[in-house]
Amino acid sequence: MLNIFEVTETNKMIEQENLDVRTITLGISLLDCIDSNVDTLCDNIYNKITTVAKDLVKTGNDIADEFGVPIVNKRISVTPIGLIGASACKKTDDFVKIAKTLDKAAKQVGVNFIGGYSALVAKGMTSAEELLIRSIPDALASTERIMSSVNLGSTKTGINMDAVRLMGDVIKETAMKTKDADSLGCTKLVVLCNAPDDNPFMAGAFHGVTEADAIINVGVSGPGVVKHALQSVHGESFEVLCETIKKTAFKVTRVGQIVAKEASKRLGIPFGIVDLSLAPTPAIGDSVADILCEMGLEYAGAPGTTAALALLNDQVKKGGVMASSYVGGLSGAFIPVSEDQGMIDAAVAGALTIEKLEAMTCVCSVGLDMIAIPGDTPNTTIAGIIADELAIGMINQKTTAVRIIPVIGKGVGENVEFGGLLGHAPIMPVNKFDCADFVNRGGRIPAPIHSFKN
Repeated sequence: MLNIFEVTETNKMIEQENLDVRTITLGISLLDCIDSNVDTLCDNIYNKITTVAKDLVKTGNDIADEFGVPIVNKRISVTPIGLIGASACKKTDDFVKIAKTLDKAAKQVGVNFIGGYSALVAKGMTSAEELLIRSIPDALASTERIMSSVNLGSTKTGINMDAVRLMGDVIKETAMKTKDADSLGCTKLVVLCNAPDDNPFMAGAFHGVTEADAIINVGVSGPGVVKHALQSVHGESFEVLCETIKKTAFKVTRVGQIVAKEASKRLGIPFGIVDLSLAPTPAIGDSVADILCEMGLEYAGAPGTTAALALLNDQVKKGGVMASSYVGGLSGAFIPVSEDQGMIDAAVAGALTIEKLEAMTCVCSVGLDMIAIPGDTPNTTIAGIIADELAIGMINQKTTAVRIIPVIGKGVGENVEFGGLLGHAPIMPVNKFDCADFVNRGGRIPAPIHSFKN
């Protein structure tokens, strides 16, 4: 039972410290929609989504009103479309037709985004998966709410370098096709290593094939709450620092657990996981970088940043695991540049570079996220950045990702405005030296020796 102090404390977290349930994500299996005719497949997909998700937004709004907990987004994830469209899709236009169907269904039920326009090609690509990947630029340019992800590697299989090289071209083409909106399409496209099946956060969310027919996953976030808690132990030892983060993460996760259970009960859909991820927003006071500064750094990116982020990520996970039996997804600290005002300030000050961000991704929950780079960056350089980040995930048995935006027509020193939760970002410089001969080799980087655990 909660006592009055805990109720008051939670209210303060919500009202003053930016605590929110970032998303209720309804995962929906589309395996029973498969058909060899693309029009029939699209009809099946639309009917399934609009039936299963018809009450999702209303339920989320009702819970938010009754519990007084902000629920920022209501989202859907579906089975990777690279699998669902394999029988019916013979050309890229067929996959784009599915993307438009997903977008139409998302608008009909009122969700913010729908994820799962995805391919899982860690070891190799089927012809259908390659078609889906090549269709991504057109799909993202002709839809509003589609999120796309491609898993290019894993600790068990290694890294599919053919797909990595292809994604360098696809990201650049997506940027070109959405250049009138500052290459906005690339904000909806992420590539991953070791992608989890139950991640509720976009753009990497998809409904894994091992999941039930439908599932409720909740993502909860509270960087402002953690920062505020650390202000009360300013200058204390690392032991006190760790205990404070852990206890705060426990309280935040409990809020997510309550919302997830309630949504599951009202919708009649099984509860999956709570993802406790310190996912920042552009709002002042809702920044992971500010937490690092509260620990004693002048800016995120200063010496000691990787150690501070490692401590933060570990204590968040420890606190979260104690609060719920079903913690999943990514669960930890996110470091998206454009979505975190503290990260933006650090980049503008010169404290934060892509190379330092890459080092930080070794110990955080995802990877190089929402980074704007010059629009004339070579495709092979983008592929090289992807390969570096995926190698970190493969070797360290963790999820890593790259969501990078080559902003066509803009260069270093300029700024790009994406709007809303996507925020704004300075164009960051990229290493000018060439890696084309490396990424053009083709084939697969093999799995590391410690992957053999059978």
